[in-house]
Amino acid sequence: MTRPAGTPTVQRVDDKHRYEIHVDGRMAGFTAYRDHGDQRVFYHTEIDDAFAGQGLASQLVQRALTDVRDVGKRVVAVCPYVAKYLTRHDEFADVADPVTPEIRRWLDQALTH
Repeated sequence: MTRPAGTPTVQRVDDKHRYEIHVDGRMAGFTAYRDHGDQRVFYHTEIDDAFAGQGLASQLVQRALTDVRDVGKRVVAVCPYVAKYLTRHDEFADVADPVTPEIRRWLDQALTH
């Protein structure tokens, strides 16, 4: 019999440019970002297969977006998962900016340096 997982915790890890979600002390996944002025540009979200199907990606993104709002930044969702989350959660519409060609070019440059 498997025991239920512990309560997930989410933390921002600035030196890695990501938010991580941990379950029972083990990293279960992350959502990666880069800051561009007052925008936090999310470009990748990943949950370890061992933790799939537990709703952790949704919890991770919800807490990350709440933190973005709390620190006074805006969200740009290049990551398809974060973009999909935003379409289903209007409570973050006030801090969401569109993905523009300029943002995509900037992100490509930021990730190659």
